Amino acid sequence: MHFKLIIIMVEDNRTRDVLDAAREAGATGCTVLNQARGEGVVPAKTFLGLSVDSQVDVILLLAEEHLSRQILETVAQAGEFDERPGTGIAFQLDVEDAIGVRHQIAALTEVVEERL
Repeated sequence: MHFKLIIIMVEDNRTRDVLDAAREAGATGCTVLNQARGEGVVPAKTFLGLSVDSQVDVILLLAEEHLSRQILETVAQAGEFDERPGTGIAFQLDVEDAIGVRHQIAALTEVVEERL
């Protein structure tokens, strides 16, 4: 079984919606890193040298490769990434090897076989 790492950076007030959407699309778990900051095309505004931009959460999600694109598209829709600038981004990377995912493999095997 091959995996993809989906990395999602989303406004902290949208994290729950994105996580729920990922789970519905087939994600079996994730890690959330809170209080990250990012900057898009237009730099964040400051007030007396203090940043007034919103906090973002970084979500790391290991997904089976046959499910990863659907998960990616679902979280982008739930986070409204293409509708509103600055709401977040998501992308996926190939994972060469993973350890500690035996329980996920057991849960995913039947789901992936049904899709193939």
